[in-house]
Amino acid sequence: MVSLSRLFLLVALLLPVPAAAGMPESLAGQLQAEAGGAVLTVIDGDTLVLADGREIRLVGIQAPKLPLGRAGFEAWPLAEEAKRKLEDMTLGKTLDLGTGGRSGDRHGRVLAHLFDREGRWIQGEMLRAGLARVYSFADNRAAIAEMLALEREARAAGRGIWGHSFYAVRSAEEAGRFLGGFELVEGRIIAVGRGGGKTYLNFAEDWRQDFTISLDRRAERLFAEQGLDLGAYEGKRVRVRGWLKARNGPMIEVTHPEQIEELED
Repeated sequence: MVSLSRLFLLVALLLPVPAAAGMPESLAGQLQAEAGGAVLTVIDGDTLVLADGREIRLVGIQAPKLPLGRAGFEAWPLAEEAKRKLEDMTLGKTLDLGTGGRSGDRHGRVLAHLFDREGRWIQGEMLRAGLARVYSFADNRAAIAEMLALEREARAAGRGIWGHSFYAVRSAEEAGRFLGGFELVEGRIIAVGRGGGKTYLNFAEDWRQDFTISLDRRAERLFAEQGLDLGAYEGKRVRVRGWLKARNGPMIEVTHPEQIEELED
């Protein structure tokens, strides 16, 4: 026989969780409401600490980085401006949280979307101001389409980081000059091939030296689940984002579909 307390617990688990008070309806269907709190400290443009001690990483975006004690690390341009923007919006205020994928990282931080009690989406405001760019992961894909739209708007207007050469969109031809950085790269895919259990989207004839996108089988499955045929990218102009590595020329490893945006000719 089920005890009354267990019955109440079972009912609670089966009931839908209401959206956080400040969460816009447009995002409520994508995010799970979590306990919020007052902001005690802002660390940088995409990280803050709540009064209860939780460190929150604003999931889905990357603001310009500060050294934060790292030896030899130089602050990225507009890093202080990004921190001030986040402070102005959040410091001392009570925020609501929403999660749409993995809720924690290896550093013990909570990965969450943040909303103030007036309904402002903090990630959205950072992107709209041009003080962050979209930075997503295969296990945290909620609201990426909305974030990409806000990033495009800010870039078209030249706001914040989009007016600085450090954050410029690179062409596939020049990608090799920016190895080691998180970059947005644009170009035309001329061939799609397979080898070693991976798919390669090549941007030039010499795949051993020129820019390439690589996808492993897990990434391929995510594309297939969205009805995306990797072979259909041949001949298309795209924008891809990720960390540029040297692997038979400059390469970005794509793990999920939102990293690739198809562009108009």
